[in-house]
Amino acid sequence: MSLFRNLFKEGARRDVITLFHSPSNAASMRAHTFLKQTAAAASSTATEDQASDHSKQSKVDREFDLDVQEAPPTSDQLHNILAFLGPSSLGSAVKDATSLEDAEKKFKASETSFVRPITVDWENGKAVVGDSESEILKLVKALEK
Repeated sequence: MSLFRNLFKEGARRDVITLFHSPSNAASMRAHTFLKQTAAAASSTATEDQASDHSKQSKVDREFDLDVQEAPPTSDQLHNILAFLGPSSLGSAVKDATSLEDAEKKFKASETSFVRPITVDWENGKAVVGDSESEILKLVKALEK
């Protein structure tokens, strides 16, 4: 019965990857293009596999919905992103931040202190700052169950 429930659950809901994006930022545009291409490739591969070989349906888990946000994160989203990144990466997400409290204070003072691009996998609690394709790919592959 649980296998039956899991099949329907997996088919009904895809994970969401959010890109905090700035169209005027070259690195953000590269991350956006890479994520769009990755989402499209995963979706088309899943469709081909389902049509031709049902033994490969696990690849469907790689599908994700890309949510592109040009607005800054909410305070709750920022708190989660900073927690996902960990203490050593706070300064890369909020300019010159030295602690969680400092990052939140700087963000409240000026939302422009939030660095873009930042890619966030809310489901798995991971985030990547910048446009490193290898790091973004690791984040996306974490969706594979």
